[in-house]
Amino acid sequence: MGWVPTNELADDTCEWVVALNELWKFISERRHQLLVDSYLHVSAVIQCVIIAAVIGVVIGILVYRSPIGSAAATALSSAILTIPSFAMLGFLIPIFKLGVKPTVIALVLYSLLPIIRNTIVGLSAIDPAVTDAAKGVGMNRLRILGRIELPLAWPSILTGVRVSTQMAMGILAIAAYAKGPGLGNVIFSGLSRVGSPTAVPQALVGTVLVVILALILDGILMLVGRYTTPRGIRD
Repeated sequence: MGWVPTNELADDTCEWVVALNELWKFISERRHQLLVDSYLHVSAVIQCVIIAAVIGVVIGILVYRSPIGSAAATALSSAILTIPSFAMLGFLIPIFKLGVKPTVIALVLYSLLPIIRNTIVGLSAIDPAVTDAAKGVGMNRLRILGRIELPLAWPSILTGVRVSTQMAMGILAIAAYAKGPGLGNVIFSGLSRVGSPTAVPQALVGTVLVVILALILDGILMLVGRYTTPRGIRD
């Protein structure tokens, strides 16, 4: 190991101290705004994923019995996911202008694939003997769907919702390009000030908060799955 001059070590230490001081100063001065942006970020993701879950589950229910319908629904939602986020927003902004509308539409579209695919997989995996037995005791199609098929497919559907939530957390940060809500505004603002003392702390704080909030939401969804999955399936 080569010898490192003492003055170089001191300079490196000073740079780290300055960076940490700037980081703490930024958090202290902007803590209220960071809390507001964090709330808006989580709120937007939850609302968009709920909308996507409703649409995705309905589509999955409609097509899971048809191999062609299932393949078409999965292929279309997969094609949407291949469109880069900036390109998607670029298509939506001329139509819906800047703000919440293009952000919500983009998040919902990107969130569909995992939910549709997992709904189809969950419903298709149910043993036909179970539904045949339900028909045998006089249950109609809607009762079988609501009381047997969807509860059995719920763990798979929830897994799709969890994946969509994690994707939406990251995509919403990029949606700041369309003046959408959330922590993306903090990150973009920091990146636009590269060279200033607050640039790195601002971008770093926004990024770390997105990661932390994504982990918290995933933990909450895990608990939801534990307490909403029928005991026989969970065990």
